[in-house]
Formats: sequence, structure tokens, C-alpha cells
Amino acid sequence: MKKIILTIFVVVAVAAVGLYFYMYKDHRDITAEDAAYTVKVAELQKEFSGNDSISNKKYLDKTIEVYGKITSTDLAAHSIMLDEKLSARLKDSTATGFEVGKSIKIKGRFVGYDDLLEEFQLDQATVSK
Repeated sequence: MKKIILTIFVVVAVAAVGLYFYMYKDHRDITAEDAAYTVKVAELQKEFSGNDSISNKKYLDKTIEVYGKITSTDLAAHSIMLDEKLSARLKDSTATGFEVGKSIKIKGRFVGYDDLLEEFQLDQATVSK
């Protein structure tokens, strides 16, 4: 009887420890990750207009680098807009020097595509060199 209770206790303890480490993983560091894809905003638009479900599977929650021209900035909200189609939320709240019309390459995590606004979303974005 004691062996059964001890076995059950060990199984529950191992499951609890495994669940704890599964639930409390470290956050991803997008700046340290290599980009899975490097594309232009126009190429993203072309892919998503063809078949957005396949493109979502390809890019969703992946680190990507995107080229484009800055069309607007909102440094108070820590975001910039590229080619009027991609909204990027910047990771660094002290980022400055973004000029409208300037070409830029940014790296971030692809969050998704908004069908209604026809806009792509990146978060944890940083300027790539």
C-alpha cells in the first residue's frame, strides 16, 4: 500500500514540476533570433492576397525582417508604419530618428494580418543593420 501511495506521489510531483516549467517559460528574445524570412512589404501583400491562410501558417509567430519606406511614425505609441501596410510596434521605447520617406529594414515577430484594415502587424520590432 505504501508503494502505491509513494508511486502516485512521485508521479504527481513530476507532473507538477513539468507543468510549472511548461507554464513559466522564458520570453523570446526576438533581437537575438535569426530572421526566418526577409521580405519587402509589397511581397507580403502579394502573398497574402493570393492565399492568406497559407501565408499565415508560413509567417505567423515567426521572426521576419521587412524592407519598406516609413510612411508614418507615432513615437508616443512606439510604432511606425511601413508602406501604409505594415504596422510595427517597437521594442525599444527610446528609438528616435525615424524620418518619413526613409527606407528602413526592421526585424520583429509577425503577429498577423488584419483583413479589415489590410494591414500587417509586427511587434518587438527593432531596426536591422
